[in-house]
Amino acid sequence: MDRPLLFLDVDGPLNPYAAKPEKRPAGYTTLRVPRDSRTPTDHGGLSVRRRPLRVWLKPEHGQALLRLDYELCWATTWMDDANRWIAPALGLPELPFVDFGDALFQERPDGVHWKTRPLVDHASGRPFAWVDDEQSDLDDVYVAAHHQGPGLLHHVNPRIGLREEDFRTLTEFARSLAAPQAACPDT
Repeated sequence: MDRPLLFLDVDGPLNPYAAKPEKRPAGYTTLRVPRDSRTPTDHGGLSVRRRPLRVWLKPEHGQALLRLDYELCWATTWMDDANRWIAPALGLPELPFVDFGDALFQERPDGVHWKTRPLVDHASGRPFAWVDDEQSDLDDVYVAAHHQGPGLLHHVNPRIGLREEDFRTLTEFARSLAAPQAACPDT
């Protein structure tokens, strides 16, 4: 059996963006990611420079993720930019990513997160875990109704990012998929 997919969001699980802005969490480093260097304004055609985006990353997360029995895949608005900025800072190789295309930031009338359908489509029935800070019970219901394989939607607090207990939960889920199924007795 193929290893399950692990869909990784950046902001929240890997970058605890909601932590106190004046205090970098212990064990994290600061990465400054340049935004578009010049942004047009309505001030007579003048441009302004934007400050770089502050991202906090914990380098140990890279090795911890690689030790998991998953195929890693970015599931983030960073899309392929996660390979340019986030992967090297964590010591990760270039990873596949979900291209959200037209679904990007598009609110759904049923309240399901805009990432959910594209992730289910990308998994194509393959078991997966999705680590994010924005899932809700509606997403669990959607996955149960539209995904043929097992799926774990694992919420991470964006104030603290991934913790040891999150890695334990992911490990246990992967092990549950590899465990032999109990044979049904003949009747």
